[in-house]
Amino acid sequence: MKHRIVVLGAGYAGAITAGRLARRLHHDDVEITLVNGDAEFVERIRLHQLASGQDLPRRPLAGIYAGTGVLFRTARVTSVDVDRKTVALADERGSETTVGYDTLVYALGSTAADHGVPGVAEYAHNVSGKQAALRLRARLGELEAGGTVLVAGGGLTGIEAATEIAEAHPGLKVAIAARGGVGDWLSDKARRHLSGAFDRLGITVHEHADITRVGADGVDTAAAGTIPAQVTVWTAGFTVHPMAAATTLEVSDTGRIVVDGTMRSVSHPDVYAVGDAAFAGGVGGEPLRMACATATPMAWRAADALAARLTGRKVSETGIGYASQCISLGRRDGILQRVTPDDQPTSTVITGRAGARIKELICSATTWTIAHPTMMVPSRRRRLTATAEAGRAPLRVTL
Repeated sequence: MKHRIVVLGAGYAGAITAGRLARRLHHDDVEITLVNGDAEFVERIRLHQLASGQDLPRRPLAGIYAGTGVLFRTARVTSVDVDRKTVALADERGSETTVGYDTLVYALGSTAADHGVPGVAEYAHNVSGKQAALRLRARLGELEAGGTVLVAGGGLTGIEAATEIAEAHPGLKVAIAARGGVGDWLSDKARRHLSGAFDRLGITVHEHADITRVGADGVDTAAAGTIPAQVTVWTAGFTVHPMAAATTLEVSDTGRIVVDGTMRSVSHPDVYAVGDAAFAGGVGGEPLRMACATATPMAWRAADALAARLTGRKVSETGIGYASQCISLGRRDGILQRVTPDDQPTSTVITGRAGARIKELICSATTWTIAHPTMMVPSRRRRLTATAEAGRAPLRVTL
């Protein structure tokens, strides 16, 4: 009988957590299962590229974890019972399986949030997942020269989507609309460069445009009237799956699992949450935002803390802070905005081709980390302590 660790979700956070645990714990003592609905790793931070018409490398997860000790399963999670310590799964054929665990790592990520705006689900596209990005790609390919595209949302995702689409489809008329200012959290230098990039790419900017309805031919706003668009791309925030809130786990008002500084559930010590699904405090006390920039350090923290607890070693609990925000503005332009650990912009900004190169390096390094979760630092696979062994339970699988 081995200590069974089940990781749900193979986005950045889940994929890194599973691989790092496999390099921290002895294979004779643990059974690590990684469950994901897609057989391939999805580079979510590049989905705006996929939507614009670029092809991304295929990265089969079974190949990534071959020989690591991680058992990968392609299946959809249908429910979680944290009191019985079981997870219900459904495979591609619809066959249902219930798997038991001793420790659960919940990393099911997030999807686009409509914020209750009518018409988003019916008429808007998004880039929150691979299939959604491919649908948008196909729709953009149907537009004739002069076709109109509106990106709703002035955050990182909206800026990258608007600039990527405008650069890849110069014959289209691209606009971006935001409730507040587009990129208004950036420093003055970064905002000036962003404005210049919008002008260069011919992107129309609608600021302080609170969208109240999305239709087939555009959007209605509270103060700016109607903005016409044949295609609306919704990037106005993310939300998590309601699955965690349906359990007895303590969750935030947005359904994210409340965790401590080691990414362990404050209500269920045998459950860890990482990535967008976790509600964790950062430097300064503010909750960490949903981002790849936090997914990786959260994964490191959870894996190391869990491994330490199982092997009787000291658990580290230091704050997770930020260093920078990187924004691609098409393939040849970008912004690197240095920030304080509590995510406030500084005066240090790198723009243009240099910014684009740094952003590309970061994207590539993030994907590299999936296969190298300890960053090439040698790691000893430690044996579990007697206390951890006593907590093991027989494997329970029902078909």
